[in-house]
Amino acid sequence: MYIVKRSQHNPILEPSSDRPWEGAGTFNGCPVKKDGKTHLLYRALGKPDPLLAPGVYLSSIGHAVSDDGNVFKERTQFIAPSEAWDKYGCEDPRTTFFEGRYYTFYTALAEVPFGPSGIRIGCAISDDLETIAEKKLVTRFNAKAFALFPERINGKITAILTAHSDEPPQKLAIAQADRMEEFWSEEYWKAWHENIESNTVQFQRTSNDFVEVGAVPIKTDDGWLLIYSYIQDYFAGAQRVFGIEAALVAHNDPRVFIGRTHSPLLVPETPYEVYGLVGRVTFPSGALVVGERLDIYYGAADTFCAKASVYLPDLLDALVPDRRARFAQKSPHNPILQPNPNSAWQARAVLNPGAIELNGTIYILYRAMSQDNTSVIGLAESIDGTTISTLHPEPIYVPRADFEKKRGSPTGNSGCEDPRIMKVEERLYMLYTAYDGVEAPRVAITSIAETDFLAHKWDQWTMPVRISPAHVSDKDACILPERIDGKYVVVHRIDPNICQDMFDDLNFSDSEINRCFEILMPREGTWEQKKVGIAGPIIKTEKGLLMIYHAVSKHGVYQLGAALLDSKDPTHVLGRLSEPFLSPQHHFEKEGEIPNVVFSCGQAVRGDVMYVYYGGADKVVCVATLSLSRLLRVLTPECLEEI
Repeated sequence: MYIVKRSQHNPILEPSSDRPWEGAGTFNGCPVKKDGKTHLLYRALGKPDPLLAPGVYLSSIGHAVSDDGNVFKERTQFIAPSEAWDKYGCEDPRTTFFEGRYYTFYTALAEVPFGPSGIRIGCAISDDLETIAEKKLVTRFNAKAFALFPERINGKITAILTAHSDEPPQKLAIAQADRMEEFWSEEYWKAWHENIESNTVQFQRTSNDFVEVGAVPIKTDDGWLLIYSYIQDYFAGAQRVFGIEAALVAHNDPRVFIGRTHSPLLVPETPYEVYGLVGRVTFPSGALVVGERLDIYYGAADTFCAKASVYLPDLLDALVPDRRARFAQKSPHNPILQPNPNSAWQARAVLNPGAIELNGTIYILYRAMSQDNTSVIGLAESIDGTTISTLHPEPIYVPRADFEKKRGSPTGNSGCEDPRIMKVEERLYMLYTAYDGVEAPRVAITSIAETDFLAHKWDQWTMPVRISPAHVSDKDACILPERIDGKYVVVHRIDPNICQDMFDDLNFSDSEINRCFEILMPREGTWEQKKVGIAGPIIKTEKGLLMIYHAVSKHGVYQLGAALLDSKDPTHVLGRLSEPFLSPQHHFEKEGEIPNVVFSCGQAVRGDVMYVYYGGADKVVCVATLSLSRLLRVLTPECLEEI
């Protein structure tokens, strides 16, 4: 698991009206280290030349220098159109220092209007990153995004490129040569093209997606790290999602996969990524390792250069399958609770458990469904956290108010769903979803004295009150463990966002929640595209408020992630996992009332071990464990604090 943090200096490069050759855009930057400084080669978009190409913005490649990788100065035009094959533009440089020389491969435009036959790869060679010694045409066929590996692989000069980028089917492919001059040879590419299938690396998840080479490959102890562009629905005629992803390939053969990210590291979210010449674009073009930090340079909205960083060891852990699997451990006893056909109130399903630890026992409050789809709350107890020591034969909470008694179809859903229980001062508060089968589901709240709960005096639950607004989809609520600025904070979800509202006391009346101060929102094109909602109640830690939450993908898969919130202002997100730490894998998580679901309403912490209780496929109850300290460390990597 890992987080990605955008630089506070973004955008690190913006167009300059003082220099016409970069007056419209400065983006897709590739960094190179030289003499202790960061040199950034980038695509510079100038205004149209009324004589050469009226109405067409012309690209060249700029060069800027920085002492810290954030503030770039000394901006000059480095590679300009000068050959027949790059007459109409030089785009998207990727520079590699290889065997004593700097090789900058770029997209060369030979004709307007732009078309496949005129989009090829060129190369500019420099000995000092100040002057160009020579330029070479590389491919004679349609291609772009060519990145040279910084060292030979099995004695071969190796590159990765996007072939037939503008005339599908495009290919992400490996090219190898004994001598650099072979890359300038038409005969070499003719022979290579005849074997293109054997040189292809398959990255696409679907045939509608588009993959393009991003940064120059980086060598790590685990393999070659590839940062690349993954564009969802590129050929589908739908809204394209420009994401940045990562993969790890073998040291001795970059066609061999080791692992890849399961979701984008970045998608367009900030104003400088959403608004520009081409809106909603994040496009990776370079990367540098700085200590244990990986800095990813990318183009934003085809207008700006920007930078984001990730703690490299965490990213590699996520890419190596064995290490990724060790982050959260699902119990071998799963499912720890299953429907009981001999118990009418829980004959159909048991699911979505809340949890609280009292006096050394973990109490698991779970939603139980009868065959007519009426939900009640059952109770199980665990001494060791992973097995059930006591299972109560009767529900501890049943529908009592009119707004949760069945009024719709005799077999339609109704009742008390998805309990979240928390201790506030000397009382236990349970927030749950109340549903009568007719009106929209709403958040209800009830409470009980801790002593009465431990004495099993279930008649002491207070009558529930609905606190979420009518006619609004609002679920997944909890109360923060301590007041903030003297007020109680209720976290809830107004579809599709996680929000908060604040109250002077907990004496709620009907429809009390009336504000939605946003905390977390879905991210387009990721595992959390459709909606997000809290899992169990938020946990106070020394580093902030830890929120486990669920998210739903565009394909309806429910998974669990985590975010760290500021203790004084929960709307300030300190860190957010880029990928889920718990996903449906086993048949009892993939097959049930609703397939492909892991859904949690509670967790318990003992020392450094966090027990996350969750429902599998809306049918069974399961548990997973993970290290609290490791999760907090992943959410707050020291190397990202000052970027």
